[in-house]
Amino acid sequence: MARSARKRPVLEDQGLLIARLNDRDSLITGIDEAGRGCFAGPVVAGAVAFPQGFDLMGLDDSKVLKEEERNRLAVEIRSLAAGWGIGLAWMAEIERYNILQATLMAMTRALAAMRRRMGATPESGIPATILIDGTQLIPPAYFRNFGVPLPEQRAIVDGDALIPAISAASILAKTFRDALMIKLDARWPQYGFARHKGYGTKEHREALREFGPCPLHRMGFRGVAPHKMQEQGRLC
Repeated sequence: MARSARKRPVLEDQGLLIARLNDRDSLITGIDEAGRGCFAGPVVAGAVAFPQGFDLMGLDDSKVLKEEERNRLAVEIRSLAAGWGIGLAWMAEIERYNILQATLMAMTRALAAMRRRMGATPESGIPATILIDGTQLIPPAYFRNFGVPLPEQRAIVDGDALIPAISAASILAKTFRDALMIKLDARWPQYGFARHKGYGTKEHREALREFGPCPLHRMGFRGVAPHKMQEQGRLC
């Protein structure tokens, strides 16, 4: 779904056109993740703050963009955004808390990283409002745990295709994670991480059958490990 077709109606319907008192308060901070459904590797979140009304030509959901478009836009986003951050949650947290909670932790870390990059003090209410792609909000305890003042939150279905700041966050998360999986491929080349980035492709499933899982794999995900190994909770 292209952002241009439904962007303004969605903004109006969900009450996102909010008057702000100063420039920093007027920033729209979008959050999105990459790698939630993968068999291997961390889940990565991006947070991007844009001035209200700001747009960037070519922005869209990262999944519908070609790799070279994502990489080009990632450079522009980091250059033009008022603030941006990346947060990760690795396999141990995914196993301990489940993928949803690990994703929300990664999102909070991305916000904390964005605040540090913007020079925000512990008392400053930055960001005042966050827009999250999907249907889930971040638990207030996570903000406290990572030193982020409690913001207003809104979950936006299809936000990565509709709202520039969320589109930008999805691009930063995706490009960062792809680059990381290419680096990790050098450590575990038999799985083909550089090609499929940890998703459950045919190639990846065949490698799992041949070599078994490695420490980068999410052992609790169906299809990653043989049933007996999942019950025993072992890593190769």
